Amino acid sequence: MKTLVIPFLPNVGYRSDEKSVADALAPLTAVMLEETPWPQYPDKPVVRMKAAHTGDSLVLQFSVEEKYIKAEYRNTNDPVHRDSCVECFIAFDNRHYYNLEFNCIGTAFAGYGSADKSTRMTLPRSTVEQIKTHAVINPDKKKHQPVSWRLLLNIPLTVFEASGIRSLSEISCTGNFYKCGDGLPEPHFLAWSPVAYPEPNFHRPENFGKLFFL
Repeated sequence: MKTLVIPFLPNVGYRSDEKSVADALAPLTAVMLEETPWPQYPDKPVVRMKAAHTGDSLVLQFSVEEKYIKAEYRNTNDPVHRDSCVECFIAFDNRHYYNLEFNCIGTAFAGYGSADKSTRMTLPRSTVEQIKTHAVINPDKKKHQPVSWRLLLNIPLTVFEASGIRSLSEISCTGNFYKCGDGLPEPHFLAWSPVAYPEPNFHRPENFGKLFFL
């Protein structure tokens, strides 16, 4: 099982501006999302991710290079997995987990519940829209060159209110991070921690990796 140690950033928080948060993340080493669980989808974008936490938020930064880019969905809780999308799944009790999904312009979808999709709930729009997103898309794509984009996420702990999370310090939990694009000309599915399932399905908490918050 993969493990990820997530450091604490003492000088920034949910109310910090995006430059301050990005500067705080800059010294951290990125992890690669390079597992391709389903060989029938061979397209493999380059995806780097940095993760940290503050006194009142979870901070993620994704940097992506991919063949195609799509940002059709603009409304909160739209099916952004069909766009150029990155995702964070996190479980604090080994049974219920959050799925936080974002397209390349920062449109968000968020859900919570068990692996039984019929019982999962979509988080209220008012909760999801508390997540701060800052997207940068490289406008200088050249022919036959990949599109590059970056997404900074500052996720307040209030998003995890169903779990009663007040601080991430010294928490051990499980989770996974993904890149997908179900509606792209060449769909792809990448993961940080390997997924053992015969067809694309990120809702596999038994394959989550271990997350340790310092």
